Amino acid sequence: MTTEFRRAVLPDALKHLVAFDRKVFTKADWFTKSDWERYEPYWMIVDGVTVGCCGFEHHVDFQESQERENPPLRASLYISTTGILPRFQGKGFGRLLKSWQIAYARHHGFTRIVTNHRASNRQMIELNRKFGFRIIRRRKSIYYEDPEEPTVVMEMKLLK
Repeated sequence: MTTEFRRAVLPDALKHLVAFDRKVFTKADWFTKSDWERYEPYWMIVDGVTVGCCGFEHHVDFQESQERENPPLRASLYISTTGILPRFQGKGFGRLLKSWQIAYARHHGFTRIVTNHRASNRQMIELNRKFGFRIIRRRKSIYYEDPEEPTVVMEMKLLK
């Protein structure tokens, strides 16, 4: 098995990133083209087939509001999205992508990773826990369409 993590070149990849989101997430969680333009997106390609995708924002902390930009925080990497196409889920690709995200953060000198999820996304929360992430806060969501579903914010501190 050959695995490659390839940066998605913007703006050419925007329509493909938006289409990918629609295959993986529910409508409330889709990123728009302008959302994707804020992030540094990467494709996960296995044996020539796009299996997953993720996006990063460098040197920021996660802010739970769409009205405000994420505040600057030196050496903090925000993982804005992690997705595996449904037909590849449950086969270990999520673990592989999470391992790469952590390696990416270490390689680029980040000392902290932060991410967020719906409270109902138990699989992603458990995957993050297995890698050493911890929940740092929960709150009623203004980030998601459903105001009753809490957002779970997780972080992992990396040793220098």
